[in-house]
Amino acid sequence: MDTAKPVTVEIIRSARKTMTLEVTKEGRVIVRAPFRMPEARIRAFVEEKKAWISRNVARMEQNCRMKEQAGSITSEQRIAGMKAAREKITERAAYYAPVLGVTYGKITIRDQKTRWGSCSEKGNLNFTWKLILAPPEVLDYVVVHELCHRLEMNHSRRFWEHVARVLPDYETRRAWLKENGWMLDIE
Repeated sequence: MDTAKPVTVEIIRSARKTMTLEVTKEGRVIVRAPFRMPEARIRAFVEEKKAWISRNVARMEQNCRMKEQAGSITSEQRIAGMKAAREKITERAAYYAPVLGVTYGKITIRDQKTRWGSCSEKGNLNFTWKLILAPPEVLDYVVVHELCHRLEMNHSRRFWEHVARVLPDYETRRAWLKENGWMLDIE
């Protein structure tokens, strides 16, 4: 790599057909590869992606430093955040459901670490309370995204057409979450 300190690449083999590359929030580099993929092909893949790896490792390290400076929240703040999230998300779901022509079951607010929201087959919606810390248009995007799963339980072209019908600028909102979501991941 072009960085000052060497980057260790962890290889995880599984029953898959393709290779993927991931830089975790902690800055670990993981290659997921098929069981029978030759070691030389994996090394070539990593070499081919070294600029991408360097950029993302540096970005994750910067994110970690910024998170350390931000500190943590108290349990009282977390409880208040969950209450505010429940009120706001319930309000926004009630607004957008008729626009999409869908219904939903119960709404649950959690302290999820890996998902902004989810929709069950039964139509129950789950959200992380940390969405209350995002800009309102981003919170709306996640609510609409999950409600659209009431129409399509996948991420097909039709699913994204439903999202775009309600939020034509959803790609901008989604990009904000992808770029800045780490700031909401407070402990």
